[in-house]
Amino acid sequence: MRNLSILIATFSLFFLLQHVAICAQIYTPPDNIALDCGSSTSGNSAVPGGRKWTGDKDSEFALIEESSSKSISATALSQSSSILRVPYLTARISKSQFTYKFPVTAGQKFIRLHFYPAQYQGFDRSKNFFSVKVGSYSVLNNFSASLTADYLREASFFKEFCVNLEQNQSLTVTFTPSMSMSYAFINGIEIVSMPTNLYYSRLDDQGLPLIGQGAQFQIDNYTALENVHRLNIGGKSIPAADDTGMYRNWYDDYFYLVPAGVVSSNTSMKLDYSIIPEYTAPDDVYRTARSMGSNRTENLLYNLTWRLPLDSGFRYLVRLHFCEFDPDVETVSDRRFSIYIDNKTAEAAFDVIEATGGKGIPMYKDYVVMIGNTGDKSEYTLFIALHPRNLYSAYADGILNGLEVFKLNNSGGNLAGPNPVPEAPPAVDEEPSPKAEKSNTKRKLLFSIGGCGIGLLIIFVLLCCIIVWRHRKMHRNGAYCKGSRFCCWMDPYKRKSFWATSSSLPDELCRHFALDEIKAATSDFHEALIIGVGGFGNVYKGFLDNGETIVAIKRLNPESRQGAREFKTEIEMLSQLRHIHLVSLIGYCNENSEMILVYEYMINGTLGDHLYDIKNDPLTWKQRLKICHGAAMGLNYLHTEVKYTIIHRDVKTSNILLDEKFTAKVSDFGLSKMDPKIDVVNTGVKGTWGYLDPEYARGHALTEKSDVYSFGVVLFEVLCARKALDKKLAVDQMNLAHWVKKCIADGTLYQIIDPRLRGKISPECFKVFVEIAESCIQEVGVNRPLMNDVMEKLGFVLQLQETADAGKEKINPGGEHSYQDMLFPLARGIDVDILGSNVLQVLIPFLIRAVLCLMTYSQVPLAQKNCDDQLVISGAVGVSFYISVSLQFVELYVMIFSILGLT
Repeated sequence: MRNLSILIATFSLFFLLQHVAICAQIYTPPDNIALDCGSSTSGNSAVPGGRKWTGDKDSEFALIEESSSKSISATALSQSSSILRVPYLTARISKSQFTYKFPVTAGQKFIRLHFYPAQYQGFDRSKNFFSVKVGSYSVLNNFSASLTADYLREASFFKEFCVNLEQNQSLTVTFTPSMSMSYAFINGIEIVSMPTNLYYSRLDDQGLPLIGQGAQFQIDNYTALENVHRLNIGGKSIPAADDTGMYRNWYDDYFYLVPAGVVSSNTSMKLDYSIIPEYTAPDDVYRTARSMGSNRTENLLYNLTWRLPLDSGFRYLVRLHFCEFDPDVETVSDRRFSIYIDNKTAEAAFDVIEATGGKGIPMYKDYVVMIGNTGDKSEYTLFIALHPRNLYSAYADGILNGLEVFKLNNSGGNLAGPNPVPEAPPAVDEEPSPKAEKSNTKRKLLFSIGGCGIGLLIIFVLLCCIIVWRHRKMHRNGAYCKGSRFCCWMDPYKRKSFWATSSSLPDELCRHFALDEIKAATSDFHEALIIGVGGFGNVYKGFLDNGETIVAIKRLNPESRQGAREFKTEIEMLSQLRHIHLVSLIGYCNENSEMILVYEYMINGTLGDHLYDIKNDPLTWKQRLKICHGAAMGLNYLHTEVKYTIIHRDVKTSNILLDEKFTAKVSDFGLSKMDPKIDVVNTGVKGTWGYLDPEYARGHALTEKSDVYSFGVVLFEVLCARKALDKKLAVDQMNLAHWVKKCIADGTLYQIIDPRLRGKISPECFKVFVEIAESCIQEVGVNRPLMNDVMEKLGFVLQLQETADAGKEKINPGGEHSYQDMLFPLARGIDVDILGSNVLQVLIPFLIRAVLCLMTYSQVPLAQKNCDDQLVISGAVGVSFYISVSLQFVELYVMIFSILGLT
């Protein structure tokens, strides 16, 4: 028993000494001030975590007031239960300027200003507009704590700034009301020292890379910073008390992510702080991370992206924290990825193991990015994205552990941004006072009785008039349903009812036109105004409101019975849908057996017009990408963002319209089907041959993936400028979807792309675009991506092209941008960024891959003999071992010629 007690005591002492050792390593700031403003507490007030706050009354920190109107201590009239009493219960508040003066040591400091914009006695919450200066820096200007709190949806918040103080320089914080009717206030102030050069550049540093400008930027001691984001990527929020001694708050990254990624952690690995100081960030930041997952094919099609709102017109310091702890990542080149900041390349091929020399070694990378003024929009969204490298990387993945973003002051010493735009407050009904309610009771009763009687009489008369008018109209039009209490719209050729009640016509959502208005708008349906023809009838260009409004008018052909059904469906759909990438229904006409729809007019016609009509100027590649991305957004809205899923069923280039800015608008909802998961489709197959989902055509099984297939065909039309079905061509080339699959398998797709795009598409953009389009036209629906995935990946493709174009523009300003369009289609696995690398580094991996294929051929089933790890073609069958080996040597041949400059 005694031995057991000794053992327990020994272990207890060990853990105690370990804890003391850990605590001793945490940074101890020389200045650690926490001022509880407005508090009269003479001693210290402790808060959760053990932090001590000192009241500002009779404190050592001088309060300087230059006006006879002194500041006062105020207590919030009410306090939310979700906030701390210290420092948010009391405030220092004034309608005149007041200043705090802090005697502190020289060096770099954190200054945190805490605000609780509650109602204070004698002060209107909506009138707290004031400016704040820290030393000579203007950190807040005409600032409203109330607007900011409402925008953040937080009862309290704080602002964090960093400044440097020279020897014998005191720190002043000045609060100045903006107007005579406004006031300034503050609940708490923190002054905390930070280690030298934690965020500032060393004197001997060359500076930090300035993204997109090929220059360096030094954050010297005369710079003021404001922390705008500090995120523990993949981990939980870390409170100030658990920081490394500087009381920084770290927040989780969930609300900033575009795709979710995969969270990973390693709590057992010992961290080796051999590159950066241990106080740089808490251990938890480096023990958790977010990556893309293990699906190589999927990872290569998207970025792991964070969206960060910022003020425009400033430079920003971006710090990325890294630490590799994945058990599968052991050596250099196991995980290589690109880093993009503001859609510009920060790192073309970053490898954490290579940068640190091993696992469990924390590090960070700093960059500076300039966000220019964006006109009327003061808020800007900064994108930080990771994309896996396909070549020389065992895992197609990226990783990030932590993220910090700081605003840097401009040339005038200003850090202040505008106030957030307030949201419209909800309507609040005023309640009458009990006294007024009592005095008006009798009067209200009399008015109620009289009003009800008159109202009932008016309703009765109106109903009689409506019944008589409807009865006469329906008899005149030959469309009255005998035996029914309601009016019905009949197909005059089949006498089949399409609407059971008059309420089915959505008068409240779109305009009901008289037939005379339509005839006047189209010059009585003059042939010269026809701009489109379909199975439903003609589309006319029309002029409404004395010619001021141009519209498109679709008139049903009376002989088209299918058109009548489509007509009804289109009104039902479009009257309920509103989206920037869907064509808008303005109104309809159903008079004298005419069925007419009125749409917004698309001045640039259809996407097909610009692909095939030589009268139109050809679309640039970037225009085509934007159109495809917009159309995908419209289709994704139908699939995921409406109450019931809507499947378009007729996605094609002639149903993608373009406005004056070439914004894509999906149109023609006549074949659309709502919520097929509930209402099973038992009708015949509908759609357009060439775009028709083969799985749907065979089994009549309609899903969202049917639209995805059609859209994949559209993507290849955009790339190749070839019609989806062209019967003038040879049998094997007639169907575009079938033909491109064969070309992809043969490695000859580049031969059939639109000649006008030759040299205009960046290789990386081309590769990813083809991968997306090919995944859409898989034979089996479950193998196709969701439209949401297609939308996001097309957005990424657009980023790739813009990044490549920006690089070309930098090299040749104002000149034409040309890419080696003959290189990348032949060797799909080659990464274009390595063309200028060392010859041996290029040749050896390809030789090894080819040899390994030959060595393992006799041991591997034929179905598995495909050594091309760059792309898996799910829809193409029979890619043999011999083609795979041949591709290795084709790639080798191309690389040799590229390096020698012979291509």
